[in-house]
Amino acid sequence: MKLKITTIGNSAGVILPRELLARLRLEKGDELFALETPDGIRLTTYDPTLAKQMEVAEEVMRKRRTLLHKLAQ
Repeated sequence: MKLKITTIGNSAGVILPRELLARLRLEKGDELFALETPDGIRLTTYDPTLAKQMEVAEEVMRKRRTLLHKLAQ
């Protein structure tokens, strides 16, 4: 899909067609991440920082399952 860079106020921006927004499951105000890859830039809704934080949280929850259960009571 070809996208065109346009002027938005004093900045430059890319207008995403509705079809692309629907495929990415995005709405106005959502975040989109630009990840640099060997093949260029990849636009994605995937947040690598949040994914890493969730991995750590899941590990803590597995290790401290009993403690977390007691705290929840």
